[in-house]
Amino acid sequence: MTTGRVNPSQRLEDQGIAGLGQVYYNLMEPALVEAALKREEGTLGQGGTFLVSTGEHTGRSPKDKFVVRTPSVEDSIWWENNKPMEPAAFDQLYDDMLEHMKGRDYFVQDLFGGADPEHRLDVRMVTELAWHGLFIRHLLRRPSREELDTFTPEFTIINCPSFKADPEKHGCRSGTVIALNFDKKVILIGGTEYAGENKKSVFTLLNYILPGKGVMAMHCSANHAIGNPVDTAVFFGLSGTGKTTLSADPERVLIGDDEHGWSDRGTFNFEGGCYAKTINLSAEAEPEIYATTQKFGTVIENMVFDPETKELDFEDDSLTANMRCAYPLDYISNASETSLGGHPKNIIMLTCDAFGVLPPIARLTPAQAMYHFLSGFTSKVAGTEKGVTEPEPTFSTCFGAPFMPRRPEAYGNLLREKIAKHGATCWLVNTGWTGGAYGTGSRMPIKATRALLHAALDGSLNSATFRKDPNFGFDVPVQVAGVAEVLLDPRRTWDDQAAYDVQAKKLVEMFADNFAQYVPFIDEDVKAAAIG
Repeated sequence: MTTGRVNPSQRLEDQGIAGLGQVYYNLMEPALVEAALKREEGTLGQGGTFLVSTGEHTGRSPKDKFVVRTPSVEDSIWWENNKPMEPAAFDQLYDDMLEHMKGRDYFVQDLFGGADPEHRLDVRMVTELAWHGLFIRHLLRRPSREELDTFTPEFTIINCPSFKADPEKHGCRSGTVIALNFDKKVILIGGTEYAGENKKSVFTLLNYILPGKGVMAMHCSANHAIGNPVDTAVFFGLSGTGKTTLSADPERVLIGDDEHGWSDRGTFNFEGGCYAKTINLSAEAEPEIYATTQKFGTVIENMVFDPETKELDFEDDSLTANMRCAYPLDYISNASETSLGGHPKNIIMLTCDAFGVLPPIARLTPAQAMYHFLSGFTSKVAGTEKGVTEPEPTFSTCFGAPFMPRRPEAYGNLLREKIAKHGATCWLVNTGWTGGAYGTGSRMPIKATRALLHAALDGSLNSATFRKDPNFGFDVPVQVAGVAEVLLDPRRTWDDQAAYDVQAKKLVEMFADNFAQYVPFIDEDVKAAAIG
């Protein structure tokens, strides 16, 4: 097997990483699949997909993620949300990992994080597993062969699943470790085969670097009108709120489904591919994503399949409910060729309110938008255990707390400034419950949600008559074509409206209790938004 192109002055030994076995630089997809099969890392699936199990770790390990505490980042890291590691512990970890790597073969991918050349990050990914190279080649952006000749990495990420960290020596929690050193521009990942750590490590880097340049880093999907990139919309939302489903509108162009930046020039995707959940995926509901599970090079992660036919079982979650597929963006027919859009004309914050309190859509002022952005509210439905009947509120600041190195208000203030500068209209969309809480009410009709979104995106909703919500103070439309009028007033959908009032009061208190942590750092108008 031959290696691909590489800057001759930027080989691993030039970075002080020596003594390895064979190093394969920038192999393309066929060679990576070939190598992964030869090394028995997984199985060839239908259409040339690559089927793999990640073993013990079938999701991210946030408790094992650390930031090296150096003077240059001491005052800018949100330490309440990011575990510190001492520089000496990181140095020991680095030395021990490199010693472990000696004599072993490795795969290098030189890639871009970010579609905007002015703000992209040049990342070198060094992986012990060939299929990890395939995965990250899908998820980041691929330089041209000519660009590889002069590629100089700004950050290097070393992923070595066979290395087990030592908590006493390395200042970590377990044998699994993800350690970010902003000074040395190195990330070390050990003790986990879950490929999502590669993707989210780059996202974390961009979430730290870009705000320092005045660029908003966002955990969101994005699309724009066909033939009109100026008409861009972004969709913030935690898992289960409909972020991927609602942004994948065949009447609009998909910019990306998970990570974006907002610069002075507009919106840009950080990634070059998608990492989609496949549990209960169907050809009827999401035909294009389903089709990728039979396309060459797609990585199929932690799915049960027939050993003879390799047919996938989309309902069997015995390995994990977090089964996924990773594929390049151009496998989706309505994906943008440039992954660039204009300044967001509309910002949609998605929530799944299982308490049945929030309206299906509400218009937010800039201060209210910052309040709900910092809150990052959704809810988990109650479990099936006897006696557990109430939903569980979940607040994840900026709709992505695990990937936010800076304090929340750094992102909130930047978002607010950009909304004010570019005149974006902000909406809160509830895809959760109506007519009662989870267990009593019903899920918000997807048809109504789509009708409301279309009215928001085409501008017609702005001319509607609005009422002031008594609980949160935002504007709620009174009437929208194609949507039952009663649905727009959640209190009216409840049989017992007094019970709604009790539930609403409880939810407002939950918001207030969570938001108390930000009160010392925010302006008076946002504080006012917090109390409606």
